[in-house]
Amino acid sequence: MPHYIAIIEDTDPDAVSLWFPDLPGCISGGDDVDEALEGAPEALAFYAQELSADGRQLPLPRTLDELKADPAVADDLRKHTVALIEWPPLPEAE
Repeated sequence: MPHYIAIIEDTDPDAVSLWFPDLPGCISGGDDVDEALEGAPEALAFYAQELSADGRQLPLPRTLDELKADPAVADDLRKHTVALIEWPPLPEAE
C-alpha cells in the first residue's frame, strides 16, 4: 500500500501544519501533531476528489530518498518531522 510523505511543522506555539511535498496545496493542520495527523487522510481524500473532478489522478508518491534528492524539499526534510500517511487509508473496524 502506498504512503505519501508528509512534513510536519510547528507553525506557532498553538498550531501544527502538515503538508505533502508530492501534492502541492494538500495540507492538514491542528492544535497539535496528533490532530494534524488525524486530518491528513481526509486532506488526501479531498485532494484526490478535486483531481478526479478535473480528470486527473493522484501522482505516485516519491520515496524519502527521492525527496531528499529534490533541492526544493531537502531542507524541509532536515528541519521538520516527517510522517508516512497511508493511501488509500485502511477502512476503520466497526
